[in-house]
Amino acid sequence: MEWLIPVLIVVALVLIIGIYLWATYNSLVTLNVRVDEAWSDITVQLKRRADLIPNLIEAVKGYAAHEKNVFESVTQARAETLQAQGPAEAGAAENHMQQALKSIFAVAEAYPQLQASQNFLQLQSELVDTEDKIQASRRFYNGGVRELNTKIKVFPNTLFVRGLGFHERDFFEVTEPAAIAEPPRVQF
Repeated sequence: MEWLIPVLIVVALVLIIGIYLWATYNSLVTLNVRVDEAWSDITVQLKRRADLIPNLIEAVKGYAAHEKNVFESVTQARAETLQAQGPAEAGAAENHMQQALKSIFAVAEAYPQLQASQNFLQLQSELVDTEDKIQASRRFYNGGVRELNTKIKVFPNTLFVRGLGFHERDFFEVTEPAAIAEPPRVQF
């Protein structure tokens, strides 16, 4: 009978550790899926914006065809955005896109007829809406990354989670935060 108490204590400890490992693994899987979903939302919004860019260029081109370098920079930034793989590349592409959009809207300000164009106004509105959605998606993604990275780094998780295939994820950061502080706008 004396051996029963130590055996029960060992069984209870093994059970508690097993439950802890099971719960930790499942929560890490959930967080990992949430981060993947959030990144997917970002790519959808970046693609949506990239799809608006050719229409915006065509609208401006009709009024300012001689602004070739502006159109080339916007086209280049659009290509970078579509080719970006992961948060680091997307952040760099985001900086270029914001600068390019500012230059195209600066050109648009010089043409009152363009500013009055219903097509241009609709494109501008859709672009601002998309920029807002990108920012919201970015916040959601970064929040998920923060939770996942914290769960991976805390003790005792840090002792075993990397062995299970979990790793820290990169935040979606831009190198020039001022470039994305607010969506590009045209002042009338």
